[in-house]
Amino acid sequence: MKRAVAVLATVALLASLGTAVLVWRLSATSEPHLPEISAFSNGHLTRVGPYRLCEVLNPTDCVVPAQQGELPVTGRHPVQLSVPQEVERAPWVLLRAFEDGDRIDEFRPDTRLAVTIPTVDPQLGRLTGFAVQLPTLVRDEEGNEFPVPHAEWSVRTHWDQRAE
Repeated sequence: MKRAVAVLATVALLASLGTAVLVWRLSATSEPHLPEISAFSNGHLTRVGPYRLCEVLNPTDCVVPAQQGELPVTGRHPVQLSVPQEVERAPWVLLRAFEDGDRIDEFRPDTRLAVTIPTVDPQLGRLTGFAVQLPTLVRDEEGNEFPVPHAEWSVRTHWDQRAE
């Protein structure tokens, strides 16, 4: 009886150690989760992680995966942009680049998870891309405060001439 208990205790100890080693190895190889935005238009979807992601209190301490999405678009179908809750909980900025200029929209925290982006602006032409930014106020040597993005996601549009 004592021998059976000792064998069971040894098996339980080895199983626990094996599980601990497995958990340690799996957690050591996992990369940190970086939030993604998604954009959909005319049956095409792109999900993209940040181009650049910096510490809020130290905007020079950055990770730069340099990811940039690409989305085929037409003049008939707008872009449906979705941002994750990590972005939506903060003030965020949408920059839309058109052939002849840019448009900038600012959103307050907890107000928008999605935005519809027209692919053609009557004054500025076709949409060439857009970016989502999280701004941080910084102060220069003279005491002037201005916003600097501490995170940015970027999507370039590709015009699908066949679908026009």
